[in-house]
Amino acid sequence: MKVLVTGATGFIGKALTRQLVDKGYEVVVLSRNTDKAREAFAGIPVTAARWDGKTSHGWEQYANGAHAIINLAGESIQGFWTAKKKQAILQSRLDAINAVTGAVQAAKIKPGVVLHGSAICYPPDTPQPCDEFSPYGRSFLAQCVEQCENAAAKIGQSGSRLVLARTSFVLGKGGGALEPMARSFIFFLGGYFGDGKQWLSWISLDDEVGAFLFLMEHSNLSGIFNLASPNPLIMKEYCRILGKVLHRPCLFSIPAFAALIAVGQLADELLLSGQNVVPKRLPDAGYVFRHTDIEQTLTEILHSS
Repeated sequence: MKVLVTGATGFIGKALTRQLVDKGYEVVVLSRNTDKAREAFAGIPVTAARWDGKTSHGWEQYANGAHAIINLAGESIQGFWTAKKKQAILQSRLDAINAVTGAVQAAKIKPGVVLHGSAICYPPDTPQPCDEFSPYGRSFLAQCVEQCENAAAKIGQSGSRLVLARTSFVLGKGGGALEPMARSFIFFLGGYFGDGKQWLSWISLDDEVGAFLFLMEHSNLSGIFNLASPNPLIMKEYCRILGKVLHRPCLFSIPAFAALIAVGQLADELLLSGQNVVPKRLPDAGYVFRHTDIEQTLTEILHSS
């Protein structure tokens, strides 16, 4: 069975693509740089197909009769959010969605499912946890998610099952924010941002990949799913446990103004505020999380060979 993956060379995409190959799927990686894609998966039997990130030209034939399309493409949110950067964050995602929509509409045999990699998008730091039925927040990223998910609705209207996978903070080796944060603790520079009372919703990379495969393989599931551990925690407690796992103290708070000076609006939305998010639909559908205890998860990631 054939699975197409956009954004396959990213942190989540690499792990997911390797797992798909291990499970026997025929994987087609869509990339603007096929040489880079082949290098990223050297020794792994994937097909690298060129795309422009905006249209389905050149890869429509792979979509016809595909088992699944997994869309993880989009401009990185890392960096200072200038007006140009924010436009690129939104437009790159809308372009990818429109490209996938065009491929689905053109396919004579519709792909069985399209999984769109979305993000948690709820009001910040609510006392009660937010689940898939909670409203969108009003932050920049939440508005991006809302626009992209609305655009993706056309896929479901075109004959393919549509899953919107809202991903929280992913913990794993090989990328993401954990490694640089752990490095600061190792050098006795670890601390939390602001007052540390902001919520942190998280998921292990193993569960992120496992959830995508579960949602892909269960044909009765569609719509929005939160990819987050059932046990969110506040940032101060997360940093305390991270320090404990690394045998380092959590010495200080990084002032809010310093974070705002360093990365601007990104700090306000991702470092100084958080989202209290839990999964409801995923466990209700039968998915069993491998990692629910933050200390055990960090220990396994940071002390594994």
